[in-house]
Amino acid sequence: MSPELIAVLAVILAAMAFDYTNGFHDAANAIATSVSTRALTPRVALAMAAVGNFVGAHFGAEVAKTVGDGLVKLPVGIPSLGVVFAGVVGAIAWNLITWYFGLPSSSSHALFGGLVGATLFATHGTVEWDTILVKVLIPMVASPFVGFLLGFAVMVGIMWAFRRGQPGKLNRGFRIAQTISAAFMSVGHGMQDAAKTMGIIVLALYTGGFQDSATDIPWWVFWTSAAVLAAGTYAGGWRIIRTLGRKIIDLGPAEGFAAEMVASSVLFFNALVLHAPISTTHTITSAIMGVGATKRLSAVRWNVAGNIVIAWITTFPAAALIACIVYFAVRPIFG
Repeated sequence: MSPELIAVLAVILAAMAFDYTNGFHDAANAIATSVSTRALTPRVALAMAAVGNFVGAHFGAEVAKTVGDGLVKLPVGIPSLGVVFAGVVGAIAWNLITWYFGLPSSSSHALFGGLVGATLFATHGTVEWDTILVKVLIPMVASPFVGFLLGFAVMVGIMWAFRRGQPGKLNRGFRIAQTISAAFMSVGHGMQDAAKTMGIIVLALYTGGFQDSATDIPWWVFWTSAAVLAAGTYAGGWRIIRTLGRKIIDLGPAEGFAAEMVASSVLFFNALVLHAPISTTHTITSAIMGVGATKRLSAVRWNVAGNIVIAWITTFPAAALIACIVYFAVRPIFG
């Protein structure tokens, strides 16, 4: 077995580990609202989210190409594989830290931060700052505002449309509707987050010299990335589910439906139209806040929201710093 193949396999295994942590870390994105409103039981919700993630992954090719070829440029060779490996491990470490504290940070931005940090430290690659700005940093700032405003607007529309309805009957109806909105949310999550792992694997294949393009995605990459993300999702991330589903606002079925439909719509638009790898975590969390604000601003537990925002802000630089440390440790191994 050649050194290049060993190095590529090491990166692929690290990418699969990230994919799995992404699944249980971000399972809350798809199911927290449905579980908290009792629209779905936890295991049924997780199973549905796992299937949705698997399906959605097969529609995320353009997002994967952005990650594999648009964020950093690395020359072919084993040292570049060390950069990718360090970036992925940095993202895994940050995922585990934020999962432990129950903070719904962005696995996507952890991956991007890790990859950028390791590339800057290595000095033999270049960061595509134009792409980072347009497809990472701007969406990172814009998506919470869009999610909040759309969540607020959609919830106001629902409240007006059903203002004369019977609460008990409406709750039963929206619990059924949440099955659909949660399914859309899980497909959108797979479309975004499995694609990011796919992009890393393709980048590893390219820098290892096993394919000539950083945008061609072999069929087995779709299947493995989708399956591992689905498995991680089914394992669940209960700490973060509790934060999103219970600690930000007291969600009812109508609020849960509104938040999920807003978030899934934003995910679909960015994946299929803009090809931008946005954060599912930012989108659903801000949508929940916007929905909650229709009751009254004090309905949102802003102290919890503040902790989440701090995690958002620190994710990119923290993952970058961890990746730098990891690269320093593994550089002698990768040459």
